[in-house]
Amino acid sequence: MLDLNLSNLSSPSANGDEPLKMLVIGSGPAGFSAALYAARAELAPVVLTGMELGGQAALTHMIENYPGFPEGVGGSELGDLFQKQAERFGSITEFDTATEVDLTKHPFQIKTESGEYQANTVIIATGARPNHLNIPGEEELTGRGVSYCATCDGWFFKDKKVVVVGGGDSALEEALYLTRHATSVTIIHRRDELRAGQILITRANENPKIDFIWDTVVTDVVGDEKVASVKIKNLKTEEESAIETDGLFIFIGHTPNTDIFDGQLALDDGGYIVVDGLMQTSVEGVYAAGEVADPHFRQVVTSAGMGAAAAIQAVRYIEEKGL
Repeated sequence: MLDLNLSNLSSPSANGDEPLKMLVIGSGPAGFSAALYAARAELAPVVLTGMELGGQAALTHMIENYPGFPEGVGGSELGDLFQKQAERFGSITEFDTATEVDLTKHPFQIKTESGEYQANTVIIATGARPNHLNIPGEEELTGRGVSYCATCDGWFFKDKKVVVVGGGDSALEEALYLTRHATSVTIIHRRDELRAGQILITRANENPKIDFIWDTVVTDVVGDEKVASVKIKNLKTEEESAIETDGLFIFIGHTPNTDIFDGQLALDDGGYIVVDGLMQTSVEGVYAAGEVADPHFRQVVTSAGMGAAAAIQAVRYIEEKGL
């Protein structure tokens, strides 16, 4: 890893000289992919890591569906490789978090916990966080049976029993995917009817591996080194019980990390940044990539592709504007 710090450089953030050509906010697959492409174009991009170096992918124990790793790769290891590859070509990683932005004037102004940056282009790759149940045992057993991505972790539950929480499209899509590996999938929903599309409901009802528990919430995740069971409570009868399970998959929605961009950029009803096919946001020179602008796929490979596309377009913008 390159040991570079803007405080030691003649950088615009340090002394008010020329602005950075590119600032990348976020250090997941989209952020480092964008940094790699920008660095190879000799833009010397600066990457603000945020609170989670490597993004959500770094929290996944093993990623087996990213091309080029036939035996799989650890999430944190893949994030480290992304970082090293970008830094090899001159990308600078700053362990800092953006706290405020002003995209109404150019160069763009970005304040962080430890300083302030100016940049001619900005690529936002702050990701989205899965909504949590916020119950005992959930955080402690995340990665040890508690998961928020069936596509990422389903393989590890081959011939095992799992529980899925949720009642929307994502919950049913992921539950159906889990039936490829698990012996049984129990869907727990807090209401007495699903919110998913009818096609998914029909598929779930017809799948012999799927069972439903209605009007119920999970109140506790139990296990020492891994998930062993979950405690549940019926919201109508208030009856409490426990279910033995090897895994708990939680699909109650995602929240994009766009709080500091509210009022600065166009967001959709879910709070995701609106982009066009070129990853361009509603502000010229500002791009978004990865899960912060992707409510549909949320995969490492798609996020990396979006990051590359955003950087390519940002390079063209810089060239066209003579920046």
